[in-house]
Amino acid sequence: MVNEAYIVGAVRTPVARRNGGLAAAHPADLGAHVLRELMHRTGADPAAVDDVIFGCVDTIGPQAGDVARTCWLAAGLPEEVPGVTVDRQCGSSQQALHFAAQAVLSGTSDLVVAGGVQNMSMIPISAAMLAGRAFGHETPFGGSKGWVERYGTQEVSQFAGAEQMAVTWDLSREEMERYAYESHRRALHAIDAGHFVREIAPYEGVTTDECPRRDTTIERMAGLKPLVEGGRLTAALASQISDGAAALLVASPRAVREHGLTPRARVHHLSARGADPIVMLSAPIPATARALGMTGLSIGDFDAIEINEAFAPVVLAWIKETGADPARVNPNGGAIALGHPLGATGAVLAVKLLHELERTGGRYGLQTMCEGGGQANVTVIERLPA
Repeated sequence: MVNEAYIVGAVRTPVARRNGGLAAAHPADLGAHVLRELMHRTGADPAAVDDVIFGCVDTIGPQAGDVARTCWLAAGLPEEVPGVTVDRQCGSSQQALHFAAQAVLSGTSDLVVAGGVQNMSMIPISAAMLAGRAFGHETPFGGSKGWVERYGTQEVSQFAGAEQMAVTWDLSREEMERYAYESHRRALHAIDAGHFVREIAPYEGVTTDECPRRDTTIERMAGLKPLVEGGRLTAALASQISDGAAALLVASPRAVREHGLTPRARVHHLSARGADPIVMLSAPIPATARALGMTGLSIGDFDAIEINEAFAPVVLAWIKETGADPARVNPNGGAIALGHPLGATGAVLAVKLLHELERTGGRYGLQTMCEGGGQANVTVIERLPA
């Protein structure tokens, strides 16, 4: 008998801008907040949870020491429930959702929490560079003979990868700026229309996403200096450094029956794929093609799509290659406007995707994102009738 993995709960904090309303929040307390809210909203017995799987990048300082476990304990939840922290770079909490669903699908677990947390104000990106320079402009693997033999000493950088994608897919700065402006417009419309209210658990006076800029214009973007001389990318075309947390509860059919839970979506597909680690950001393209082949679905079958806006060319190149309807891609804006709290973003996007399907009555949703090392996760969920 084939098991099913159902999403029965999904909640997130607002995503706050760097040094904004969540800057002083300890990561354990941010994570604890969404965990308490998840248990409260679903009515699930916390003691019945088999595991807590959280994504987090740069697990140093207050994010060190298995922050998944720390968040659960900081929430005052049962000590007998374990926790584990995973790192697949920007896709860490999407991978957490995959691990949770796989545990349920395998029949070895019945109730698993997946989520992520990141306070980038507290652990700034400069510290991330010092911890491994994964976001820097130096080759972080120069000490590896095997790496150098395979890839040489060329720059390993998301910024270089984004520039390369813009050139390879012939994306002009003007085209990317129009896309970035539309991300802000969609995000502000979603906020003003209350589209995010159901999914957000306000935290200490922060009630809504802080990052979208009401005063941004295409003209302002055009006046910014490129990140590298002669390049096409500017800060306006990149995701925003931010803080936040999110959590989802994944349940088996048995857990649904025993705990009186309401299945909101079925995890229809989950996979991950790798591509060129130097370009780094193009992996969502082959990963999506593989996922479509495995599911038998076409890109037109998806009513809503979330692809992380690490940089504008990531999404625009993906749209060109997949033929996706731009209106269905990041319908409420993306990370350029709404922020990218690294290890939490995968779970944030999953929460947003589920709620958008519920709001619009859509059936299938697809989520993907580029990740360090030239990787990408793909998740397909199917909304279930209320």
